[in-house]
Amino acid sequence: MTAARAPQTDRAPRAAWVALGVLTAINFVNYIDRFILPAVMEDVRRSDMHPSDLQLGLLTSAFLVVYTITAPFFGAFGDRGRRPRLLAIGIIVWSAATVLSGLAANYGSLLAARAGVGIGEAAYATIAPALLADYFPAAMRGRVLAIFYSATPVGAALGYLLGGQVASHYDWRAAFFIAGIPGFILALFAYRMPEAATRSAPEKGGGFRSYVELAKNPAYVAVVLGYAAYTFAVGGISVWMPSFLERVHKLDTASANNLIGGITVVTGFAGALVGGWAGDRMLRRWREAYLWLSGWSTLLAAPFAYLAFALPAPGYLMALFVAELLIFLSTGPINSSILGVVPQTMRASAMALSIFCIHALGDGPAPALIGYVADRSSLQHAVMIIPVAVVLGGLIWLAAAWRGERRPRTETGASA
Repeated sequence: MTAARAPQTDRAPRAAWVALGVLTAINFVNYIDRFILPAVMEDVRRSDMHPSDLQLGLLTSAFLVVYTITAPFFGAFGDRGRRPRLLAIGIIVWSAATVLSGLAANYGSLLAARAGVGIGEAAYATIAPALLADYFPAAMRGRVLAIFYSATPVGAALGYLLGGQVASHYDWRAAFFIAGIPGFILALFAYRMPEAATRSAPEKGGGFRSYVELAKNPAYVAVVLGYAAYTFAVGGISVWMPSFLERVHKLDTASANNLIGGITVVTGFAGALVGGWAGDRMLRRWREAYLWLSGWSTLLAAPFAYLAFALPAPGYLMALFVAELLIFLSTGPINSSILGVVPQTMRASAMALSIFCIHALGDGPAPALIGYVADRSSLQHAVMIIPVAVVLGGLIWLAAAWRGERRPRTETGASA
């Protein structure tokens, strides 16, 4: 496989498309792994571990805390070293930790295994988008990242479906074994990927100093703050929705996961692809097209998110479908916006710092906070935090878009 180039047209070489396929497949498996846990949480709760709702929420929060803390290290190394090699190491680490989750003897060992998954995933999440931004020209970035991130809802949906079915026919431990094995194979493909032509040699400079520069970039800070509120909402929905369906709507484990998985795969795949295509089209007219699209679609999703938790059947299903479709429209555009407001030599660091912020402020605390409120009232009351976060994320992005359109053309922090 030859080194991929980053041309200034709307075309890319074959090596770039092969890399996109490999990275999208890895992202797919990544999200199967993440959503195996929400799919089997009620089975874990009924196991001999007998965790509380707070402890169940901490299983996801512990993963996200470790993921958040280690991401800046991989971002700094990723902007200076050989990225495919780091990527492969990360995939092996998270796959091994997933298998160990199925071998956990008690709650403490399960918590440690889920936390360990965060180390491996931090390498992947910081490096993969930066690689794609270097493989492809800026004019294609929205569509390329939409394809990459379309694997997120599809993988999440399969995680729900796989977890629910395996737990119903075998047990919850088997679901972790099945989710962990494919990563070892994909790590080999990642190791063999080329470095982009623009990064044929390791970069000098940058490192942890990049984070200081990013913190001084107001456009970058605004995008990431909105993303944190958005991620709080998405994290709350993804972790607690299967349990919500079981407790409030009295569905069994398999039915709840089949339902949320089916809705997620349709809305996520369609929303990500449509959002990426629309963002690239809008970019011809508005400089902050990605932010305008993300802000309005997220804000419009808020009332439907509320109705998804408030309405009886079948109304809540329609509301959930519309809310998720609108939310997923911003998947590609908002990550394109993050990569577009920073210099090329800081892209892995930009993704790393955004990961640190959105998980530290967003879906890191969200599962545990919702679990804490649910322990003291009810899950139906606790999930009403989610629509508030959706509104906040949309408003921040719209404000950032308005400011960006008013910024002089010469004021920019990015290079295509």
